[in-house]
Amino acid sequence: MSVDSWFRLDGRVAVVTGGTGALGSAMARGLAAAGARVAVLARSADVVAERARELCADGGEGLGLAGDVLARDSLARARDRVLERWGRVDILVNAAGGNVAGATLPPGESVFGLSEDAFRDVLDLNVLGTLLPTQVFGAAMADSARERGEAPAGSVVNISSMAADRAITRVVGYAAAKAAIDNLTRWLAVELARNCGPGLRVNAIAPGFFVGEQNRALLLEPDGSPTARGRAIVEHTPAGRFGEADELVGTVVWLCGPGAGFVTGVVVPVDGGFSAFSGV
Repeated sequence: MSVDSWFRLDGRVAVVTGGTGALGSAMARGLAAAGARVAVLARSADVVAERARELCADGGEGLGLAGDVLARDSLARARDRVLERWGRVDILVNAAGGNVAGATLPPGESVFGLSEDAFRDVLDLNVLGTLLPTQVFGAAMADSARERGEAPAGSVVNISSMAADRAITRVVGYAAAKAAIDNLTRWLAVELARNCGPGLRVNAIAPGFFVGEQNRALLLEPDGSPTARGRAIVEHTPAGRFGEADELVGTVVWLCGPGAGFVTGVVVPVDGGFSAFSGV
């Protein structure tokens, strides 16, 4: 096998949930550039259609799927459209998720007053929003392979966070949810390999600090300069800056391709060294 082929996804079909956000869009473009046919799933029909058109305009094959990661019936309809169009599913990137404002403590507020509903919402969005697509599209990976007379194979990539492994102030609900994603990733990796076949792999990427719409006000002032929190993050990031969304592409393409065929159950930091630095 040539080195180039380790990172090619020609003939593969990928589904990216949350594929209209800053990180999800970048990963969808990267998968398409590596040769995959990419279905972008999010709640807005107009926006997913636009993302699919952009993939096609860049020379790829794209499909927009309006769907809700917290509704199994909605996911099943999306799965059926992918199978009708391309006949298989090989890759699932669970990029849907993020924070919920009410589960972030305002400055000076106590955790004792944290909203129970907001905490539940952020857990559902991230944890159930990862589990349900994995159940629906993961089963399609196994079933479509068996229908072709092949051993079940495929790659699931979840999205964790630096908040999963160490205490980061204020984002209590998000941190708990992402810690659950780490454990769920390892659990699913073991379960699918042992009971479906070692060709079904589950891994996660733990991004460092990337500026998106959800966290922009926490990290940047209106003029684009870093907030006090943003400066503290950059000071604790050896690379000395926030990440760019396209810097996740190499890792997701590797995890989804043959070059990572013996990699499962890992959480890969893409964080500019944040997780390695003690701050001293």
